[in-house]
Amino acid sequence: MDDRLDTRRVRYFMQVLESGSVRGAAEVLDMDPSAVSRAIGVLEKECGTRLLERHGRGVMATEAGHLLAAYARSQQGQQQQLLAEMDSIEKVARGHIDIVAGEGFVEWMMHHSLRTFMQAHPGITVDLDVASTDDIVRRIVDGTAHIGMVFQPPHDARLRAHHVYAQPIEAQVLASHPLARQRGPLRLQDLLPYAGATLHRTFGVRQHIEAAEISEGVRLPSMLTTSSFSALGHFVMGGLGYALCTRIAQWSSYGDERLVSLPMGNPLLSQGQVQVVSRQGRALTPAAASLLRQIVADMPRWLRRDAGRCSDA
Repeated sequence: MDDRLDTRRVRYFMQVLESGSVRGAAEVLDMDPSAVSRAIGVLEKECGTRLLERHGRGVMATEAGHLLAAYARSQQGQQQQLLAEMDSIEKVARGHIDIVAGEGFVEWMMHHSLRTFMQAHPGITVDLDVASTDDIVRRIVDGTAHIGMVFQPPHDARLRAHHVYAQPIEAQVLASHPLARQRGPLRLQDLLPYAGATLHRTFGVRQHIEAAEISEGVRLPSMLTTSSFSALGHFVMGGLGYALCTRIAQWSSYGDERLVSLPMGNPLLSQGQVQVVSRQGRALTPAAASLLRQIVADMPRWLRRDAGRCSDA
């Protein structure tokens, strides 16, 4: 395969995929779009098949293009692994780590594991992306991220869970909210009279909530639907209503009132799990493996401490 493929043209092809168009790739590569287009044409002749097809104003990979992209990512991953291991035989001193996580994990990461790791390893660069559950799984599976932090990912044999921690979905409200005066676990029916906020369906939290709605025969109306955990927090802290969420996504106190986490009675809402994942079979670079160990060591301790704070509120 390497004899038939020119590394430079494959790099152009991968940039076209990432940019979504030949013109966009040309701008990144600082080349004339026609030169990029010609290079892709030569690459298609070398492969004996079409690699790209027009899609609206851009292009997308054909089935053969997806195969080539997977091969190129695999080769790149192996090269990065080799170079990282050679550079870090004695010490984790250099490298780059790509992390993708739900927004609810970001504040925790920056206060704990990532902060500790970056202080200890100033020569290592980190790219931290915020994404939905579906996008986190995709990024881990396609190899564009080393480590993922996600709530209840779908079962996928290509994912390897390094740590699993139970994290129930609860109703987050201000202490002054009427729901906070109810005793015992709440039913979804109890939430119906009040305004609520929820995440989009690409998030594992929302998928769990929808399963619980089906089991109870209840459909919760949403005053706010968002892809932002921060927006959920502002909704609750602004006194607009409740948000069904996990304790990992916590928000600071608002005025003189405090946030409380109310348990839900539906068993489906108590089965949620926070998972730290990587791609099954992928050998992480020394830097990524070191950060992964830091996260796995920190998470149980800090989740218990944070949960204790919420239950005391």
